[in-house]
Amino acid sequence: MKNSFKELKLEELVAKRDELRKKYFDLRFQMVIGHVENPLEKRTMRRQIARLNTLICQRERGADGAGAKA
Repeated sequence: MKNSFKELKLEELVAKRDELRKKYFDLRFQMVIGHVENPLEKRTMRRQIARLNTLICQRERGADGAGAKA
C-alpha cells in the first residue's frame, strides 16, 4: 500500500486524498459513537493521507521547477 500511490497522476492523487479525508472524517465520528471494528485504521488512514500530501507537493514542485528551467 505504501508504494501504490507513486504510479498515479497528480489529479488522481488529489482525488484519492479527498476520498481518504472523507473516510477519515466518517471514521472519527464512528470512533466517538463506538462502532469501530479496527481502531488502528484511523492511524493508517492518517498516514496514507500524509503520504498523498507529500507526493502531491513533490509533483507540484517538480512541475513548477521544470517549467521555470525551460
